[in-house]
Amino acid sequence: MRNGSYKGMVAAAIVVALTATACTGQDPVENKPDKPALFKPGSEISYSKYSKSYPKTKVKDVPGPCSYESISRKDYSGQTLKIISHAIPVIGEPTQLHAEQFEEITGAKVEVINVPFGELHQKILTPLQAGQPAYDVMFYPSLWIGDMAPHLAPVPKKYLDTPGMKDVTKAYMDVATWDGKVVQYPVDGDRHYLKVRTDVLEDPKRQAAYKAATGKDLRTPRTWTEYQEIAEFFSGRDLDGDGKPNFGSAEVTKRDDLTFSAFISRAAPYVKHPDVEGGLFFDLETMKPLINTPGFVRALEDMVKAKSTWAPGGANFGLGDEILSFGGGQSVMSYSWDDAFIQAQQPDGTTRNKIRAAQLPGSDEVYNRTTKAWDKKPNQAPYFTWGWTSAVAKAARNQNMAFDYLCFFSNEANTALDLTIGRFGVNPYRKAHFDADFWEQQGWDKDVAESYVRTLSGMESSTNRVFDLRVPGVNGYMSALANGVAAALAGQKAPQRALDDVAAEWDRITDQIGKDKVRSAYRHVVALEDN
Repeated sequence: MRNGSYKGMVAAAIVVALTATACTGQDPVENKPDKPALFKPGSEISYSKYSKSYPKTKVKDVPGPCSYESISRKDYSGQTLKIISHAIPVIGEPTQLHAEQFEEITGAKVEVINVPFGELHQKILTPLQAGQPAYDVMFYPSLWIGDMAPHLAPVPKKYLDTPGMKDVTKAYMDVATWDGKVVQYPVDGDRHYLKVRTDVLEDPKRQAAYKAATGKDLRTPRTWTEYQEIAEFFSGRDLDGDGKPNFGSAEVTKRDDLTFSAFISRAAPYVKHPDVEGGLFFDLETMKPLINTPGFVRALEDMVKAKSTWAPGGANFGLGDEILSFGGGQSVMSYSWDDAFIQAQQPDGTTRNKIRAAQLPGSDEVYNRTTKAWDKKPNQAPYFTWGWTSAVAKAARNQNMAFDYLCFFSNEANTALDLTIGRFGVNPYRKAHFDADFWEQQGWDKDVAESYVRTLSGMESSTNRVFDLRVPGVNGYMSALANGVAAALAGQKAPQRALDDVAAEWDRITDQIGKDKVRSAYRHVVALEDN
């Protein structure tokens, strides 16, 4: 989920203007008979011919309806597929790559436009609401489902019955579902989890120094309090012997760059009580915001304290900065999406195979919003944070071609390769991706691979999970939250005051959209959390 440069894809896909060219009044396209396949079953697949920046890794084309062999039988010559996706590289680069491949093997013309994150929501939703979608296929954050669902075509049964789709984990099939229908096509699985440098935390000399200074054992932190203590101890020390200081923690803190997700990670164990149902962000019955209750306030107080452990400029880190800070070894610990972990595991990474994955830190107490008291009990709450998804517009002229593209995009061969390219933003979302052997084949040490798959798969079995808010107007809610967090981090407002102001803004947004409409959508989120 990072920004970066992009080279070496001549004619990958055509960037088009934003005028709407598909409309609901057009007749569906008549499908042509299949043509001879361009690939043999089980052919070797590699991306190396498309760019020198791609690994030379080769995988086998897995037979099935989404395979290179099957999709290459399709004849879409003379037809155009219009796609909108995020800016390159994150999700935008694989969108373009697979568009080029789809063109080559089907004869279709595929036009892709890549849009910066801040513009993506409007560029997709505005024409959809006008009844004239500019695009057949759309890639966007899955938490926008509350806005997008009325305009999406349900995924047809023949695609739901493919082996790849049946292997998608339950959590991510739930994320793709709205009102009992699968309307989003899973292409990614995002979670927040902890990453640590084991060459630091498991070094005997540093363990002894930490014990002498704090009286505590140095270990992978189990609570946010422990995280802070370890981060403070190592910040400013030269841990790599290069004359440069290292820092304890890298976090996403830039207001307009997903700070709201970082804050939810910190808040999760304080606010997600395993014995209390009915809503994390709102009281489901009254729709009163809970964002300024004691658990959220405690998390923001923690985040303000953490400023002392960040690298210079760390108070304005975007996701790309966090990825490079941990992935490049500058910071001892980090938490957010997979990208920082995958970055650290790149073949030329300075900390390759010197890191470990673990669940997000928990807490020693959790706020009970029913009794309005803190319960003294250890608590841990995995956070499934939005993740990229894809969908086909209900008014797409050729839905078969659109779904075939997504079927091809996410086939087993492409996904296996996409997972290993950190900047692509494609992270595990199928049960097959939790195979440590696959990651060991990429050069990962056994203990690193096992910590990774154990952490990710363990989140699936948790009964105390946190999901993103998925309601109409979600961008407004999350923007207000990011503003509040930023104000507290900048010292402009005390944490309680900052979140009181967020709650007031949430009330205003709810009233503007309609309380019943927001409540109806919010029930889907509560159902996921109550598990």
